Amino acid sequence: MQLLERDSFAGVLDSTLSRIARGAGHVVLISGEAGIGKTSVIRHFTAAHEKTACILWGGCEALFTPHPLAPLHDIARQIGGDFPAAISSAPSRHEVFNATLDRFARLPVPTVAIIEDVHWADEATLDLIKFLGRRLDRLGVMFVVSYRDDEVNEKHPLRSVIGDLPLASATRLQLPPLSETAVGQLAQAAGRSSGSLYAATGGNPFFVTEVLATAESKVPSTVSDAVIARIARLSDAARRVAHLVSIVPGRAERWLLDRTIAPSPDAVQECQNAGMIAYPDYSLGFRHELARRAVEDSISPAARQDLNASVLAELLRHGEDKIAIGRLVHHADHAGDSRAVLSFAPVAAERAAAVGAHREAAVYLRTALRHGASLSDVARARLLAKLSYECYLTNQLPESIAMRTASLALWRSMGSRLEEGDSLRWLSRLAWFNGQTAPAGAYAVEAVDVLEALPHGRELAMAYSNRAQLHMLADDVAPALAWGQKALDLATTLHETETRIHALINIGTAKLIGRDPSGRQDLELALQMALEHGFEEHAARAYTNLSTSLIRSLEFSSAARYLKAGITHCEERDLDSMMRYLMAHRAESSLALGQWNEASSDADLIVRHAGVAPITKIPALVVLGRLRARRGDPDMESPLAEAHELAVPTNEMQRLGPVLAAQAEAAWLHGTGTKSLLMELTQVYEIGLKGTDVWIRSELAYWLWRHGRLPATQSGFPNPYTLQITGDWKAAAAAWEKIGCPYEQASALADGDDESVLRAALEIFERLGAAPMAAVVRRKLRARGVRRIPRGAQERTRQNPCGMTNREMKVLELLVAGQRNAEIARRLFVSEKTVGHHVSSVLAKLGVRSRGEAAAAAMKLGLYDPKAGPPSINK
Repeated sequence: MQLLERDSFAGVLDSTLSRIARGAGHVVLISGEAGIGKTSVIRHFTAAHEKTACILWGGCEALFTPHPLAPLHDIARQIGGDFPAAISSAPSRHEVFNATLDRFARLPVPTVAIIEDVHWADEATLDLIKFLGRRLDRLGVMFVVSYRDDEVNEKHPLRSVIGDLPLASATRLQLPPLSETAVGQLAQAAGRSSGSLYAATGGNPFFVTEVLATAESKVPSTVSDAVIARIARLSDAARRVAHLVSIVPGRAERWLLDRTIAPSPDAVQECQNAGMIAYPDYSLGFRHELARRAVEDSISPAARQDLNASVLAELLRHGEDKIAIGRLVHHADHAGDSRAVLSFAPVAAERAAAVGAHREAAVYLRTALRHGASLSDVARARLLAKLSYECYLTNQLPESIAMRTASLALWRSMGSRLEEGDSLRWLSRLAWFNGQTAPAGAYAVEAVDVLEALPHGRELAMAYSNRAQLHMLADDVAPALAWGQKALDLATTLHETETRIHALINIGTAKLIGRDPSGRQDLELALQMALEHGFEEHAARAYTNLSTSLIRSLEFSSAARYLKAGITHCEERDLDSMMRYLMAHRAESSLALGQWNEASSDADLIVRHAGVAPITKIPALVVLGRLRARRGDPDMESPLAEAHELAVPTNEMQRLGPVLAAQAEAAWLHGTGTKSLLMELTQVYEIGLKGTDVWIRSELAYWLWRHGRLPATQSGFPNPYTLQITGDWKAAAAAWEKIGCPYEQASALADGDDESVLRAALEIFERLGAAPMAAVVRRKLRARGVRRIPRGAQERTRQNPCGMTNREMKVLELLVAGQRNAEIARRLFVSEKTVGHHVSSVLAKLGVRSRGEAAAAAMKLGLYDPKAGPPSINK
């Protein structure tokens, strides 16, 4: 078949490769529905460059549970030398990834590394793509990744990987269906009438190809019908080959075919003639996964089970050490061989977890439990606990809680008090992580009660530290310190380093909340110990608590150092959940410092991630809501309402306080305050009076004062909020300027009466794009009879709902028209670097991550009319 309507995509690949030849690495993401022609485009591209570039291929298979890092092993075999052995023997995922990075750095330039069908990828492979994608600027490698976007929903882990790739080093190509004209050309080349072919296939090249390959004059209603029609015309011998190959995802080795059904060369050739592929290593597979599935589904359940049993037997006979254990689990499960599943699935789960493929580990464990009728209660309880842990790591919290609860019930039924206590401690952690503070506290108390009645060990020390952590998170300083010290003392007696680190983090953070500066030393010590002993997650937590504690006290410059180091630490180790938590607070810091585009970019990235934990999502939503309120953008209520809904069950001042302050600010700016909001604000403020966090208490007081609910008298810890409430706006403005918060500085200046002061406030608001407060200051100036007040944002900027400047609107028009940065720079007579800054600003203001999303958002908001075509002149 001809490769129609794909020249522009091939051109992008060609131009990208030319940049790679100059040493600038890049990722190309090729997406589209199943059968759209992704592989055809890639093969067309590689065929044109196979003599001038090093081409490496890897692919993901539709195994029941994907084999961890299968594409990397494919590529390693092509690279050869000692590389396959090096990655196979590496003890951890981190070492595998670094070994891969080192080897890629030594490959010829340019190198094209292809991984196909990553919608089937295991978690370790997805992490590898993200790891390499963030570091390609150092390599002469073009990384081509293909996936089916119709199988990648918003919760698919691939979304997270794509979202975390640097915008500057990634290009997305989404292949569209063929046009009706192209389908007609294909039909004509096949000597067929196009008829209703386009309507029936939707222009999907695979559908078209499969339909045109049949001899039927009537277009089948589904691709499955077309595939099965072709298989039905095979001889019995060839059909046996097709059936066997269909139950083996990916491809079936020739030795496997020979040992199971011993096909004749004629039978194999007949299958090839029908559209199957014989690979260079003599393995056999379907040209398209949809065809394989269609054939597999056409086999009766009993026959499928027998075929899987035969394949499993031959794989075992070939040697377990020579076969990926994921294949053994897949065929054992489909063969209904529970004994084999229970033998291989737990081992497969352990291996997957070791390389960071925790989602796959969870699938293996679920498979084992599904076949676990013969398991003892002890074995079942352990599997349930392991599954709960893997689900916890992968943000599958409801299942994690259910599995841990079931495990707890089994331990209780057996009278296993130690495991019962540890399970209760875990349930406490899971409940808190799920935003449910009250159940977390109840489980924590019960865990200690159970474990204190037993010989004291690590489990009790962790239970003590868990109680300290819950009190610390609730700003209950005294009990947090008491429980933390108990945990630290027991852990020291037991020489238990990990629990010592855990307890020190809780103690140090509690001290900082209580305004004891020595807490920073405790956290620094915990961080040092965690790094020295390889406790990467605890190091991330120490970075997190150091930075967030400093942000809470508005020490932004000090916090920045820990944020940067912590994010780098997490990024290098792919600790994404902690990295996003740090990013949420970096967004909070950027908002305060007037770096609004950066704040919007971080917050939007977090909110768009499916399955992000409530504790991470809350600050990101607050940042987005506050930005919209301060800029005068539409729909400020939705993110703040969602943040409020998530914050209430936590019952923590550090979550609920900022949400209510943001809601009160939005209500004051736009006159939307309600009695219920002000009542809740008052209640939380009164609770805050009993706590030690003077900054959030002062901010709540400030907004009560703005709404006329608090007298203009304040005592206690002096800060800019209390200064402004008492009328000393000049001192408040100076204090905010010293801290580095321009919006708050201008808000204090706006309370002044002098024309020069008000003009200074207006200048800051205009620079930030804070339209509502700029309007307030203009009204004050006009009321005082001031003339020649700056008009502010130009009319077009004020009329568009995202606050973009005229230049940004022009960049958006050219961007939507499909022009790249270099083309836009030529059109606007500016540097390409300047265009890059404008594009980043446009994406941030639209709240999107890519050019395609920007185009869709612009048309949805009515900022761009596609019928008008690209702009032809500079205005």
